Amino acid sequence: MPTDDARELIQLTRDVADKFLAPIVDEHEKSETYPEGLFATLGEAGLLSVPYPEEWGGGAQPYEVYLQVLEELAARWAAVAVAVSVHGLSCHPLFAYGTDEQKRTWLPNMLGGNTIGAYSLSEPQAGSDAAALACKAVAGAAGYVVTGEKAWITHGGIADFYTLFARTGEGSRGISCFLVDSDTPGLSFGKPEEKMGLHAVPTTSAHYDHAVIDAGRRIGEEGQGLQIAFSALDSGRLGIAAVAVGLAQAALDTAVTYAQERTAFGRRIIDHQGLGFLLADMAAAVDSARATYLDAARRRDAGLPYSRQASVAKLVATDAAMKVTTDAVQVLGGYGYTRDFPVERYMREAKITQIFEGTNQIQRLVISRSLAAN
Repeated sequence: MPTDDARELIQLTRDVADKFLAPIVDEHEKSETYPEGLFATLGEAGLLSVPYPEEWGGGAQPYEVYLQVLEELAARWAAVAVAVSVHGLSCHPLFAYGTDEQKRTWLPNMLGGNTIGAYSLSEPQAGSDAAALACKAVAGAAGYVVTGEKAWITHGGIADFYTLFARTGEGSRGISCFLVDSDTPGLSFGKPEEKMGLHAVPTTSAHYDHAVIDAGRRIGEEGQGLQIAFSALDSGRLGIAAVAVGLAQAALDTAVTYAQERTAFGRRIIDHQGLGFLLADMAAAVDSARATYLDAARRRDAGLPYSRQASVAKLVATDAAMKVTTDAVQVLGGYGYTRDFPVERYMREAKITQIFEGTNQIQRLVISRSLAAN
């Protein structure tokens, strides 16, 4: 059961989201402008460090609670919630594989929101197939010289640090992990992608032109990169599942409110069985999706294997978000297709949740391989 501290944190998240996110989300999403200073505010409130130990400035809360924080943020502003999840994903390699000295040097500022991170794994020709990375890091006297392209970086060009995965050898055991400063000479970024949704937080490519990374910025052992990446991705998939549930809940709430107020044929439209049943299915999808991510998180918190459950949660929650947001547009009818109501934005935002942190086809592959291995 949630502790009093956990309940207070979730209520704090709602208060912060209602005060700082909800009033400005429409403005920034429509104008595609970045909310300067917002992530520092979230850091000051302790919302960027929820699952990490107190010794590093964390909130020392279970992952189950952290995911509920993400859900609350996503219900107000999905782009911000995704960026918070990605920031947590970017901190995980340092926390789990870094030396004590590395953690003392960088982790407190990351968790406090003084520095915001981005996760740099994908490449133009290596998205779901992480073992196909081509960006190279060649060891030399001055450190590692990095050359190549990275793609689909949330917070690209704005983040203060990048958790980079680059090739230091051959094969799947030839990938290493690095913590890269944003102002590293030789590192540049492409123009922000023109996306379907999540407009307020940029997604860019990155170009490394013989950028020199100090050897002390390598996280873990050389060649340990894919192990590090995949360990973080399980947690990241749960983050996206929670974001998807937040989106779906927001769409459901909007649809229910509208259906209670709109009348047709002399009755509220929610009282017409055809539409009432549609809303019931939407509610069942949201509740079921939430249960899957909470189940996986509780396994993670208990130290049990949870990789398959993380893929199940990501698959179920993001498919549910796509259906629920689409149905919300249907409930609102013509109004749902306009920008006067947020459901059209929710629908656009839900689509990407089925794609990043491993497409849902990849999640099915992970699940089926787990079953075959039993």
